[in-house]
Formats: sequence, structure tokens, C-alpha cells
Amino acid sequence: MTDKPYTVLVLCTGNSCRSQMAEVLLNHDLAGRVRALSAGTRPQPRVADGAIAALRQAGLDTDGLHPKDIDTMMNEDIDLVVTVCDNAREACPVFPKPIPAIHLPFHDPHGEPLESFLAVRDDIRTRLVAAVRDHLGLPVEA
Repeated sequence: MTDKPYTVLVLCTGNSCRSQMAEVLLNHDLAGRVRALSAGTRPQPRVADGAIAALRQAGLDTDGLHPKDIDTMMNEDIDLVVTVCDNAREACPVFPKPIPAIHLPFHDPHGEPLESFLAVRDDIRTRLVAAVRDHLGLPVEA
């Protein structure tokens, strides 16, 4: 284990829902071992209300969440890129140095009821957190 946490960038198109939820979940569930960031290839003006509500229902902090453009991440020292939608995978930029990437698509609940956001949140927590932990070789904590 290194002294500093791994930096994981979660990338999607609008950076208003799935990637935001993934950022918060990774930072919470892998706290101290992973520093998660998120960005979009075409960021929306704001984070989806359903994503905020789903995170808050799980007792997670949503302060300061806002969509960010992928261009603002180019100088970050990123250890892993995770794309969570097909558009982001196709539009994923070329970073200054090669960075390992994994693609895990999730349903886009935009415009759907809160239950859809809750289901996507839980799916991200189950599949994406485990995939990042496995990819980085982090042990499962009891």
C-alpha cells in the first residue's frame, strides 16, 4: 500500500448523475485508499436532483457537488479511469500519460422517478466500488 491514496477518475457524458454518485460512493466506501474525482465530456449545468436525493438517503455528503469538464482533470495524477456510459468511453480523451481504464456502463435514470436513482446508486455501490477495489488490488476491509 502506498502512502497516498490512488486517484480514480469517473467519467461520463454529463457528469450530473452516475459519475457524481460513483465519486461520492468511492470516496466514502474506499476512504483513505482512493481519492475519487468525476468529470464529463459534455458537463450539464447542475447535478441531477435525483442523484443528490439518492446519495442523501444513503447518509452521504453531497456538499460541493457540481459537474466538471474533463479538461480540468488533464493535469491530475490519475491512477485509473472508469467510464460509466458508452458515450464517455468513445469520447474519452487521450491523457498526457497512459492511464489504465475500465468501462462499467450503468443505466441513466435521468427523468425517471427517485426509485430509478436509488437502484442505480446501489448498482454503482455493488459493481463499481468492487471493480475499482479489485483493479487496484485493494483488500476487502472487514
